[in-house]
Amino acid sequence: MLILIDHADPAAIEDTLSYLPVDGVTTNPTILARHGGNPLATLKRIKEILPYGSQLHAQLVSTRTEDMVKEAAALREVLGEAIFVKVPVTRQGYAAMPLLKQRGFLITATGIHSAMQGFMAAKAGCRYIAPYVNRMDNFGISGVRVAEDMHKMLRTQGIQADVLAASFKNSEQVLELVRAGIGAITAAPDVLAHLVGNPATEMAIAEQNQDFAQLIGSSKTWAELVEDENFPD
Repeated sequence: MLILIDHADPAAIEDTLSYLPVDGVTTNPTILARHGGNPLATLKRIKEILPYGSQLHAQLVSTRTEDMVKEAAALREVLGEAIFVKVPVTRQGYAAMPLLKQRGFLITATGIHSAMQGFMAAKAGCRYIAPYVNRMDNFGISGVRVAEDMHKMLRTQGIQADVLAASFKNSEQVLELVRAGIGAITAAPDVLAHLVGNPATEMAIAEQNQDFAQLIGSSKTWAELVEDENFPD
């Protein structure tokens, strides 16, 4: 399962990369707008800080099929062959997907709010289909269930595409999709942090380190003990 960062702040991305085994970054126009500045410069900076082989997803903003193809080509020229272009599941977007596929683009379908939207995008050639989990919840639809349904449909039909679930409000939504075997998720740094952070862990480690300090009569580490020739046997 791939874990991606849904963010556009290079500093926040670098911080998450410093301690979590993530596989790339997803962006969209709203995320880029929240960060501010030149969005193309932001994407270039994100690409620079990502480890080799990481994914970078950028969303097209054109609304006509031919313009989407042109826009995707421009992004690939600047950001490289490995860029994933996010295409909305609109009428014009569906028409653009096979054209982009024929030209060798890596495509992520976005704006998905139903299982059939995602399934048809996968059939049109998208590598990933990205349902908006929490946005569906806000409309009274179980986003987790829709994402699970899409995953089952892809596996049952033998289509070579994966669900890239997006738009989470809490870590429990992510955990449910991990259990279901979803191919990939993308979440904000704070959601990812809550997946691994736990106050009970911090408390347990602090207590153990305190016991060790009492044992040796100081707060030295193992490395310091090894270097200390005067430490009694």
